[in-house]
Formats: sequence, C-alpha cells, structure tokens
Amino acid sequence: MIDVSEVSVSVAGAALLRRTDLAVDRGEAVAVRGPNGSGKTTLLRVIAGEITPSGGTVRVAGEAVDDRSSVFRRRVAGSLGLPPFARSLTLREHLTLIATTWGADATAAEAAADEVGDELGLSRLADRFPHELSSGQRQLAGLATVLVRPFDIVLLDEPEQRLDSDHVSAVIGAFARRRDAGATVVVATHSDRIAAELTDRTVLLAAA
Repeated sequence: MIDVSEVSVSVAGAALLRRTDLAVDRGEAVAVRGPNGSGKTTLLRVIAGEITPSGGTVRVAGEAVDDRSSVFRRRVAGSLGLPPFARSLTLREHLTLIATTWGADATAAEAAADEVGDELGLSRLADRFPHELSSGQRQLAGLATVLVRPFDIVLLDEPEQRLDSDHVSAVIGAFARRRDAGATVVVATHSDRIAAELTDRTVLLAAA
C-alpha cells in the first residue's frame, strides 16, 4: 500500500529526513521510531502529501501522492497534530459533521460519532465544546476525528501524547481493530507499548 523509495527532505541545506526506504503492506502496522530530529513526522507528512520530498519517490496504492485527488484523500487519513476545532460546535457535532462530509447520512453520521465516542471513552464529553476539554481530551478528540471517517491508510504522529495508560489502551484497541479489518497503519511513536501492542514491526530512523 505504501512504497517509499530513497526519499529525503532538505530545507535550506539542512536535512530534515535522510534517505529512507519504507514498504508497508495492506493490513500491516509499522512503528517509525528514532530520536527527536530523525524525521519521523517529516516522513509521515511526505506520505500524506503535505511535504514534497527533495529526492526519491512515494507511491500509495500504486499511485503517486496527490493530496488534491479526492481518491487519495479518501484513501489516506492522518493525525499529524491536533486538527482545528470550531469553538461553536460540540465534540459530537464535530464528529457528526466529519462523518457526513465523507458520505454518511445524518442518522449514520450520528451513530458513527457515538460509536467512536464510546470506543475512546469520550461519550460523557459529547456535549462539551473544544475549549472545555483538557489537553488529553483534545488529543482523544483529534484521534476521534480520524476514526469517524473512512480510510485505507492511517498515519499517526505520537498518538500517545498527553494520554494516561487507560486511554492509550483505548487508542491501541481502536486502531488495532482497523488494522485487523484491513487498514494500513503507520505510527511515529516514542511509546514502547504502542510499538509492541499495535504494530507488526519497527523501522528505526537515524538522526538527520
């Protein structure tokens, strides 16, 4: 599903990602690990189409990366930092809106929002506004916006941030279920637990 070949990223002569190869199959989960500054987030953003590599090629499902393509956007979801939240929408309204945007009718969208809320332990926060959430709750809310939409590939940048052990368990379970259903998962993480319990193998990046 993902084929990264000799990809590198440099800005103003500084290397953000040294030449990297990565191949990930459908239904496989891979942890990308390495020290800060090794290019973990940069690699995910290259795959997501947010950064154009300085060298090398990336193909997703056999096609070149194109974040202007509706097919590519439907195929690839990502949690690469907290998404923007509208102050005037509750958490449930955010999730319902996202599900609707990706084709669910109103009833199915509300059901999807409630199911993801239950999955991540957010149900009791459904009627809260973003500014009423703690930093850990906002982290979960950001992950919920990914889970409520369809995808074939999901890219996760340190999903464990600001989460306690119980919520890390919920996140591992949620994305493991998507992996088992055939989704491809690539996660940049410092968590030994996520690497061990969610992913099939680990790729180590050297400092850039």
